[in-house]
Amino acid sequence: MVTYSPLRYPGGKANLAPFLKGLIENNVEDCSYFELYAGGAGAALDLLFSGAVHNIMLNDADFHIFSFWHSLLNETESIIHLIETEPVTLGNWYIQRDVYDNFKDYSMLDVGFATLFLNRCNRSGILTKAGPIGGFNQTGKYSIDCRFNRQDLISRIEKIANHANDIQISNLDTLDFLRQYHNVLSQETSFMYLDPPYFKKGKSLYLNYYGPEDHVHLRDALSNIRQLKWMVSYDDVEEIHQLYEGFNTCHHTLNYSL
Repeated sequence: MVTYSPLRYPGGKANLAPFLKGLIENNVEDCSYFELYAGGAGAALDLLFSGAVHNIMLNDADFHIFSFWHSLLNETESIIHLIETEPVTLGNWYIQRDVYDNFKDYSMLDVGFATLFLNRCNRSGILTKAGPIGGFNQTGKYSIDCRFNRQDLISRIEKIANHANDIQISNLDTLDFLRQYHNVLSQETSFMYLDPPYFKKGKSLYLNYYGPEDHVHLRDALSNIRQLKWMVSYDDVEEIHQLYEGFNTCHHTLNYSL
């Protein structure tokens, strides 16, 4: 499968693109696509590049992820320069970790690159609680730079930047996004996909993880927007089955290397 996103993500959604294409082709014409937990945006990019949707809007409440997408779209040459020149070493891993942890003290470009660097150099792409590939002594089977293919990353970034006019980004809490874009989301040409943090493992994978009450608030917000076309995906657990009882549901199997 072709992967368009420069980010590795523990809940990567690119595998869902064919399923989403089918939903959109059968239900929405001239589709504008909204992805509210963008992360690596693998599905959104696939849909845009294949022509299944006309434009995409990415939202992520995590300022680090937002900074990466903002830098890619608005400071393309600068982030490419950093990819070309920054050393992929354990010493630089500590520097980028400091930028990530103290993001308020740095520019959006610095934060965006640090997010990309750690995502490509950490085990399984996990930003919050994972160490570098190969370990802190670099004695593992793979070294810290094994997932940091500079030319491949640059090619992906250039391809996305070439479609910048068709991509919007925002940095909102999901419930705030639903309120702010209520009228746009209710249009016949809109389709929204949500991939919230996993119910069981979200705390260990994401910076902005959810508690049980957050999942309830999201379900209630979706239920209250009339005419909205949406799909939400979760880990297959009993709590989610109960929460979305009465909604149209199906099982979909994904293979994760995580």
